[in-house]
Amino acid sequence: MQNLKNKTALITGGSKGIGYGIAASLIEQGMRVAITSRSQSNAQEAAAELNKAGKGEALGLEADVRDFSSQQKAVEQLLQKWGQLDLLVANAGLGYFASIEDMTMDQWHDTIDTNLTGVFYSIKASLDALKSAKGYIMTISSLAGTNFFPNGSAYNASKFGLTGFTQSVMLDLRQHGIKVTTIMPGSVATYFNNHQPDEKDGWKIQIEDLGQMVVDLMQMHPRTLPSKIEVRPTQPPQK
Repeated sequence: MQNLKNKTALITGGSKGIGYGIAASLIEQGMRVAITSRSQSNAQEAAAELNKAGKGEALGLEADVRDFSSQQKAVEQLLQKWGQLDLLVANAGLGYFASIEDMTMDQWHDTIDTNLTGVFYSIKASLDALKSAKGYIMTISSLAGTNFFPNGSAYNASKFGLTGFTQSVMLDLRQHGIKVTTIMPGSVATYFNNHQPDEKDGWKIQIEDLGQMVVDLMQMHPRTLPSKIEVRPTQPPQK
C-alpha cells in the first residue's frame, strides 16, 4: 500500500461536491491539496474548512478550466508552494439539460469548453510536473459518457468525449510512468444542476465514497491500473 503523506494534488472544481469530497479524503491521508474554483472566496473558504482536519494541507486557488493560462497559473502556484505535483483530478464540470430545439449556442459551448476542453487544458498545464513525479491523472466523467438520454445532447457529447479522450491519454502517457484513470459516477448526492441534497438522497453515491475510491486508486500497486471505472448506486429507487 502506497503512503500518501505529503504527496500533492490539484483538484479542479474542488470547492464543493465531488471535488470537495475527494479533497477531504486525500487530506485525511496527510496529502497536500490545492482546490480550484472560479471564485477565489469560494476556494479559500473551502480550503479553510478542509484545513480544520489538521492532517494534510489545503490551498484554495482561483482558476477557470476554460482558460489555459489560468490553469498554468494554478499549477505554478502549487509548485511554488510544494515543489511537486503527484495527482491531478480533473473534476470541474457543469450541465445544461434541454432539447436540441432549446439548447442555446452559449450553453453548448460552455458545456464543451468546461467538461472537455477544460480537461485538456488542465492536463496540458500539469504534464511536465506529472512526468517529473511519475504522477497520476484522474478525470471525473459520468455514466452519461456511455449512456445517452433525451435532453442531454451537450452533456452526453462532453462526457462521451471525455471518456474517449481520457482513455487515449492513458495510452499516450503510460510509458512515462503516469497512470490515467477515468471515473464515471452515476447519481451522486451533490448540488449539481441546482439540486438541493437532503435525506432523500441517502441511496445515491456520496462524495466521500468517491473520495475513498481515489485514495484506493492512489494506494494501489504501481504495476496495476484500473483505467476506466463505472460507479453506480447499489440500490436505486424503483420507478
